[in-house]
Amino acid sequence: MSLVIDIKDIRRDFVLGNEIVKVLKGIDLKIERGEYVALMGPSGSGKSTLMNLLGCLDTPTSGTYLLNGKDVSNMTDDDLAEIRNKEIGFVFQTFNLLPRTTALENVALPMVYAGVSKKDRNKRAEEVLTDVGLADRMDHKPNQLSGGQRQRVAVGRALVNKPSIILADEPTGNLDSKTSLEIMALFSEIHKQGNTVIIVTHEEEVAEQAHRVIRLRDGIIESDTKIK
Repeated sequence: MSLVIDIKDIRRDFVLGNEIVKVLKGIDLKIERGEYVALMGPSGSGKSTLMNLLGCLDTPTSGTYLLNGKDVSNMTDDDLAEIRNKEIGFVFQTFNLLPRTTALENVALPMVYAGVSKKDRNKRAEEVLTDVGLADRMDHKPNQLSGGQRQRVAVGRALVNKPSIILADEPTGNLDSKTSLEIMALFSEIHKQGNTVIIVTHEEEVAEQAHRVIRLRDGIIESDTKIK
């Protein structure tokens, strides 16, 4: 198997007034292509900071992060933006959809930044929406969709550029339990198709769907367990 993520001694400090707060205190982590990983930890454990680093939304204070063999630890903001658009599909708790645009347009958006033609964008967005079970909702705007359907649109948007990693931050946080199960089944399906999936969650039943659970506490990895 090839490594998609290889992190060595990542540290992240934040300056608050005169104080330096050490949030990540030396993280080593390897994730292979095609793994399904849950990242857990109590509030303040550093899991959100680690997710921001994994997603190239932030850079570490020290240490190295190789994403598909490329060192992204010291990249410029522009380079990071390009990596994010190509390599990482994000799914957020709050969906982050554009309210005035259709499901199809929301899903096609990352391809606009990637410079794909409109015809090809729409074709790919239609494929992805069909895959996530929304073939009959492509022209609906977010306010015409249920919470679960909105999250499916968000998952479709994350998949559209065929990224190396799907990174989901509390993807069931705003959903009822029945809809949560449907979304988790969708993630399992995405993983079966060969995608690397990383889910940040505080819910044990969500983490149980993954094949490996990494628990953070006080800025270090407390445990790393394969469960399937």
